[in-house]
Amino acid sequence: MAAERLVVIGGDAAGMSAASQARRLKGPAELGITAFERGHFTSYSACGIPYWVGGDVAERDELIARTPEEHRARAIDLRMRTEVTEIDVAGQRVRALDRDSGETSWTGFDKLVIATGARPVRPALPGMDAPGVHGVQTLDDGQALLDSLNRAGAFRAEGPEGRRAVVVGAGYIGVEMAEAMLKRGFEVTVLNRGEQPMATLDPDMGRLVHDAMDGLGITTVNGAAVTAIRTGPDGRVRAVETADASYPADVVVLGIGVEPETTLARAVGLPVGPHGGLLTDLSMRVVGHDNIWAGGDCVEVLDLVAGRTRHIALGTHANKHGQIIGSNVGGGYGTFPGVVGTAVSKVCDLEIARTGLREKDARAVGLRFVTATIESTGRAGYYPGARPMTVKMLAEFRTGRLLGVQIVGRDGAAKRVDVAAVALTAGMTVEQMTALDLGYAPPFSPVWDPVLVAARKTVTALRRAGTA
Repeated sequence: MAAERLVVIGGDAAGMSAASQARRLKGPAELGITAFERGHFTSYSACGIPYWVGGDVAERDELIARTPEEHRARAIDLRMRTEVTEIDVAGQRVRALDRDSGETSWTGFDKLVIATGARPVRPALPGMDAPGVHGVQTLDDGQALLDSLNRAGAFRAEGPEGRRAVVVGAGYIGVEMAEAMLKRGFEVTVLNRGEQPMATLDPDMGRLVHDAMDGLGITTVNGAAVTAIRTGPDGRVRAVETADASYPADVVVLGIGVEPETTLARAVGLPVGPHGGLLTDLSMRVVGHDNIWAGGDCVEVLDLVAGRTRHIALGTHANKHGQIIGSNVGGGYGTFPGVVGTAVSKVCDLEIARTGLREKDARAVGLRFVTATIESTGRAGYYPGARPMTVKMLAEFRTGRLLGVQIVGRDGAAKRVDVAAVALTAGMTVEQMTALDLGYAPPFSPVWDPVLVAARKTVTALRRAGTA
C-alpha cells in the first residue's frame, strides 16, 4: 500500500510544526511529507527580528529553531527557495516554481496544509517600493533592513544625513522597530495615522505610550497619513511625505501591520473571513474541504470574548495550529478553541500589554460595559526599584464578566496580563478575580497586586452603575 502524500505550503512556524508533528505520528512508509518554502530559512522566530535588528540578538541564526537539514533528517522532503504558485484542488496537486532555476513542476497530495503566513501592509503610494523602504516579516526582510542601515550609516561622515529613520505605523511592529532604530543610533520619527500609538489599546492608554516614546527621544506624530515616499537622484528614499509635512529619511520601516497571505487560497475559492484570513473548523481543517488544513498567520481565529473571528498574527498561535494540524493529519486528534487576544510588547523599558476587548471592540459587538483605571507599582512601594504601572479593566454591565485588560508600565508590568488572560478564558467576573490567590512578596508585588486592585475598582464601578 502506497504511503499517503502530505504537502505543506510554508516552511515557518505553522507549516513545519505540522510537518514535524505528523512525522512523529507516522513514519515515511505511511506518510510522505513534502514541504515548500520560498525563502532561505525555516522554523524561525519572526517576532525576534526587531531585537536582532536592534542588536539585542547578536546573530541571525539564533532566531532559527530548526534548519532545513534538520527537517530533512526527519524524512521531510523540504524544498527551499521554491514557491507554490497554484493549487489544483480537484486534481489534488500543487504547482511550484524553483526561484533559482526558474523551473516549475507539479506535486500531488492526499492531504494539504496551507501555512502561507502574512505579508506586511504596503500601501499603493508613490515611492513605496523604492530602495530603503522595508517591510519586516521574514529573516530575508530583516537582513535587507540591516544592509540598508549599514549603507545609510556609511554616509554619516558626509553630513547630517544618513542616520534618519522614519517608521510608518505605531502598532506592535512600529514601536518595536522604532526602538531598534534608536539603538542603532538613528534619529527616529514615527508617523501614526491614528489618534495615539498602539491602536490595540484604548486612546487613553495609548497616550501613556506616546508620552514614554517622547521621553525616550522618539518623535511620534499622530494623525499623520503618509501620502508618498520621496526619492533622490539615485532612486533611494529621501523623505516621507504627509499632507502636512515632509520628514527626511534615509531608511523607512513599514510598521503598518500585516494581512493574511491568502492569494493562492482565494484563487481556488477557499473560504475566507471578513478580515481576509482562511476559515477553518476547530481541527484547523479548511471549511468545506476534508483534506485541506490551514494555520498560522493566514487564518482567522475565534475571539472567545467577542464571539467573532479575527486575524491575529502571532507565533504562539501559529505553533499551536501546527501541532494541532499535524496531530489530525497524522491520525491523532486536536482542536484549537480560540483566543482572547493577548499580546505584549515593549519600547525600551516601557512594557505594553493587552488582552480581551477594547472599548470600541465591546461596542462593536453590542456589549454594555464599565471601565476602571488604576495606578500602582510592580513591587511594594517601599521596595527599591518599584516602578509605576497603569492598569485599565473593562467588565460587562450587570453580569460583571471580565471583558478586557490593558497594562502600560515598567518592572515586569507586561506579564501581569497573563492573569487576566486566564480569567477571560475561564469566563470569570471581576468580583471573582478579587479573590484570586496570587503570589506576594515585596520584591515582586504590593500586597494587593495591580490587577486585583483594578478588579476591585471595577467592582465598585459596577455597583455604582446599579449592577449589585
